[in-house]
Parts: sequence; structure tokens; C-alpha cells
Amino acid sequence: MLTVNTAAVPKDAFAALMPAALEAHNALQNKTGLGNDFVGWVGLPAHIDARELARIKAAAARIQKDAEVLLVIGIGGSYLGARAVIEALRGSFYNLKAKGTPQVLFVGNNLSSGYVADIFSLIEGKDFCINVISKSGTTTEPAVAFRMFESALIERYGEEGAKQRVYATTDKARGALKTLADARGYETFVIPDDIGGRYSVQTPVGLLPIAAAGIDVDALLDGAKEMAEICAKPGADNPAWQYAIARNAMLAQGKAIELMASYDPDFVYLAEWYKQLFGESEGKGHKGLYPASVSFTADLHSMGQYIQDGVRSLFETVLLVGKAPADITVEATPDNADGLNFLAGKTLFEIERQAFRGTYLAHSDGGTPNLVIQIDAKDEQSLGALLYFYEYACGLSGYILGVNPFDQPGVEAYKRNMFALLGKPGYEQEGRELAARIPEGM
Repeated sequence: MLTVNTAAVPKDAFAALMPAALEAHNALQNKTGLGNDFVGWVGLPAHIDARELARIKAAAARIQKDAEVLLVIGIGGSYLGARAVIEALRGSFYNLKAKGTPQVLFVGNNLSSGYVADIFSLIEGKDFCINVISKSGTTTEPAVAFRMFESALIERYGEEGAKQRVYATTDKARGALKTLADARGYETFVIPDDIGGRYSVQTPVGLLPIAAAGIDVDALLDGAKEMAEICAKPGADNPAWQYAIARNAMLAQGKAIELMASYDPDFVYLAEWYKQLFGESEGKGHKGLYPASVSFTADLHSMGQYIQDGVRSLFETVLLVGKAPADITVEATPDNADGLNFLAGKTLFEIERQAFRGTYLAHSDGGTPNLVIQIDAKDEQSLGALLYFYEYACGLSGYILGVNPFDQPGVEAYKRNMFALLGKPGYEQEGRELAARIPEGM
């Protein structure tokens, strides 16, 4: 199902971290570690509420019937997991394909006027629904976007029509979005109290948009459940242990950056999800690896030079798929003008795999160690397993590092400054003080 190759880690370095891994594992399984109020995801795949899952599927079916476009409004963990799965399984060009499911557009993840204007132009003349995702309903980016697009929805369909087209994923009992959704009659789905945003892809946060895109959420959850059973078993054979230990061993050896590399362009947003997962979970107390990503082979023609010959501060974790999603073969040409007839009869998958092997050896020889994670296929079950594997490994890795992997105190600093500079009531004095510190012309 999933394998991890940690040959780049010296055996003694790996063995030295085994006791810390066991302690971290027990803390996750027994909910005794830092941030233990937010580890509900650990046992979630085996305990999905069947009635809630049925409601999610029914809502997805209505969205497919009612809408040409589904707007998913959310930021961070409220959209990255869904986008990662949709693009990984339905392809980077999903929205351009002829299909029986709606386009899925993501908004509320930035404050760009150009981006929002483009979304408005894309939904012009098209039936659309909204899935707004926010535990509080007051996070600036999604709240502003929802205000705008809810108004457009009501203008087009009226208040009664809008009731059938807005789906709010939020807190079960409180918060601005929950209050608004109840007052206006929108259907709501619950973000569990004990699951933080970046660990929420297997809750309604991710499952509703994923199901609306026509992806088999039962198979996705089956894969996660199977991986949860594997990860629950302590020991060196546990793939999450292998990865978490390897990452911390690399950090102890002086590496500062983990570069997630993939040879599939459909995994670009999976890499974005990984960066949020590990960046928010471990980047605190001046600790943690910096998570970055590249898409090979394209980035071998740009970042490849730095990886090969730059500062020796990084290691790569390469994500591979064991089975080709399609068979496309290079044909011979009579004149061999491009000199590529030596590739005739080979599939692109074969060529890509040899590109990986050549890169693995070159980068390793250049002083950039490589870890390798491989899944069986690019399908729902494998993706579900991969997502859970990353979550569990992240929890382990954070505990081994000695931080709380389930909070994000540093995220609040920019928000407070932004509110003060925008003149939010109660921040007036702070706003004046901040404004005086900003360099002229900025």
C-alpha cells in the first residue's frame, strides 16, 4: 500500500530516535501529549458517522444536479486537502474536462481583487452553489469572500433559492457562520471540535467538495482506515515511524529544509497541503524543518542546479506512484532527426522512472540525501492512505521534535496587525502605533 525508503539515514541515527518515537506514538494513541484536545483525527477513519456521511453524499448529489460550478470558500486546511485530492485524482485539468460533475473553484484563500474578479467572471451565466468552510466564520479572507458571493447568489436566485445552494461547514453550536447559517436556513455540516483544520480532510471539510467532484469517498476513507490500523502498531516497521524518525534524524544532522519532490504535476496541491501540515505543526519555538516543494522533471531545469550544487542544507522526500495511470508510448521515426529512437517502444512512465533514478543518484552524490515514499497507484484508496500517513507522521514528528503539533500561535500576529491597520474597533491605538512604523511609500 505504502512504503518508505530511509536508506539515506544512518542506522545508528535511526536507532537513537526509536525511544522518542515510541513515546510520541503512545502520546498520540492515548491522547496524552501536547494539544491532545485536537487528536480526534487519529481514530476517525474507523468511526465515521454513517448518517453524516450519507448527508454528505446526498448534498454532493444535489450540488451535481443544481450547479455547473461549486465555489469552495475557505483558507488553509479548509480548502487545501480537498483541492489536493481533487487535482490528484481528477487531474490538474479537471475543470476543463467534459464531465457530469461541476467545476470546483476555490476562493476565500487570498485577498487578491484580481483573483476574485476572475471568479466572478467565471461564474457569470452559470448555475453555482457555495460550500463555505470556517469554524468561526470570522477569518478575514473566507468571510469577505462569502459576503460577496452570498450576495451574488441571493441576487441571482433570491433568498429562498439561496437556501438550497449554500452549504456551511462550521462549528456544531457557535460562531458567526453557524449563527448566520441557522438564521438563513442553510444546511450545515460539522467541523469536529477535536480536529484542527490541517488534519480535517477526512471530515466534512474535505469530503463534501471531494464527493461533489465525483470522487469515491468511501474508498478514500477505506484507505485511511487501513493506514490508521498500520500506524497504530508501534515499531520500526511502521511507515509513519520510519518517516518521522528520518525527518528528525536529518534535522539533527544539520539539514534545515525538507523538499517534497514529485514527478506528477497533479500532485502540486498535495505538496501545498503537505507544506501547511508540517509548516504549521512544527514551525514554532524556533524549531522545525522548513517544508518546501518541487515538481519534477520540470523543476530539474530550474531548481535542479541548486539542489545539486547549492548550500547543503536540504534533503529531498520523493513521492512516487508505483503504477502508471496511462500507457503512452514513444514511437520511432524514419529519420530519427531528434536522435530519440533509442526511446522507441518505451512508455513515458518508464522514461520518467529512469529520470527519477538518475536524479536520485545525482542528488545523493551531490550531498542531498533522498527519502522515498511510494504508493501503489493514483486512486482513492491509495490517496486516503497517503493523507492519513502524512497526518500521523506529522503528529509523531512534532512530538519527537518537542513541540505541540496541533496549535499555530504564530499565525495570529499578522492578523492582529492587519486588524489594527484596517481600523477594527478596539485596535485604534495599536493601529496608530503600527502605522508610524511602516516605511514611507509602503
